[in-house]
Amino acid sequence: MVSLLVRTFQTIGQTIGKFSLIATISTGLIAGDALAQQAGPTPGSAKAIFGAVTLPTQGPTQSIGFYAKGCLAGAVALPTDGPTWQAMRLSRNRRWGRPDMIGLLERLSRDAAKHDGWPGLLVGDISQPRGGPMFNGHASHQIGLDADVWLTPMPPHKLTVAERETLPFTSMLAKDKFLTINDRVWTPAHARLLMRAASYPEVERIFVNPAIKKKMCDTWTGDRSNLGKLRPEYGHDSHFHIRIRCPAGSVGCTPQAPVAAGDGCDKTLAWWLGPEPWAKPKPDTKPPAKPREIMVSDLPRACQAVVAAPPVASVRAATYGATGIGASAETETMPISGNTPPGQIPQQ
Repeated sequence: MVSLLVRTFQTIGQTIGKFSLIATISTGLIAGDALAQQAGPTPGSAKAIFGAVTLPTQGPTQSIGFYAKGCLAGAVALPTDGPTWQAMRLSRNRRWGRPDMIGLLERLSRDAAKHDGWPGLLVGDISQPRGGPMFNGHASHQIGLDADVWLTPMPPHKLTVAERETLPFTSMLAKDKFLTINDRVWTPAHARLLMRAASYPEVERIFVNPAIKKKMCDTWTGDRSNLGKLRPEYGHDSHFHIRIRCPAGSVGCTPQAPVAAGDGCDKTLAWWLGPEPWAKPKPDTKPPAKPREIMVSDLPRACQAVVAAPPVASVRAATYGATGIGASAETETMPISGNTPPGQIPQQ
C-alpha cells in the first residue's frame, strides 16, 4: 500500500560585524513566511506523502513516535473561528492535532481573554491531518502535540480568508539592536499570556526567542515557578510554540526529556545571547553530505498504516466539538490544497 502511495504521489559568525549580524537577524528571523520559500518535497518522500493527505484517519486519536519523527491518527481540527480565537494560514491545512491540544488552545484563548487582557489568539500551525513531516516551516509538529500562537492579538473583527493568508507577522525584536525587545510592541499582556500558557500542567515547553526569555527573566514579578518552561530558541520572535507532554496512556508516543529545574535565567540563557551560536564553523576539507529525504519507512512502523488508513468523511466531521463550535460555514468548507504554501521559519 505504501509503495502504491509513493508511486501515486510521484506525479551565521564572530567574523560578522555587529551591524551585519543585526541585519541578518532583522531580515531573517523577522521575515516569517518568506524565509521558508523552497522547492516542493521530493516525490515519494514522507514530506510529500503526508503533505498531500487532506483529511485525518477515522478512529481513536494516537500520537505515534517523537515530536520530530512521527505521525498522528484520529486528529481533530481547531474550528477556524471562536469567540476568542481565529485560525490563520488556512490553506496550509495545519490546524489538526490531538483533542488535548485543541482543547488547550481554546481554554488558553478564553482564560487569557478573561484574566490577562488578551483579546484572543491567532493560531498558526499545529499539525497536518495525519501529522508527519512538513515540507517547510517545521521539523517538529508531527504528532499533534505542538502549536504556534502568534504574538499579535486577535483583531476585533473576523478576518477574511484572504486576510488570514496575508496578515504580516509582528516581531517583538528591535530592528537596530542585537536580540533586544522592542518595547514599542511588547506589552505586559504578552508576558501574562506566556505565563498563562505555561501554567497548565500538560504544557511541558514553550519556545520563545532568547530576547523574549531574557525580558521575562528581567521583568516578571509574579509566580516564577513555571518560568523554566519558557525555552529560548531562535526564530520565535513573532510567535510562541506550545508543546504539551505525551498524554497518559498514549501508547507509542515518545516523550521528551523533562525541563531542568529552575527558572532558566542562568548561564544556559546567556549562551543564546552571546557570540558562540553565531560563530563561523571550522573549515572542513570534506564537502557536507547532502541530507537524505526522510521516507515513510524511516518513521515508526505504525505510520505506514496511518498513511494508508481511510479518511473521515469531511473536515467538519473531524472538527473539535463535533459540529465545529464557533466555525463559519465559509471557512470550514473551503477547498484545501494538498501542498501548502510557504510556511514559517524553521523551528524545532
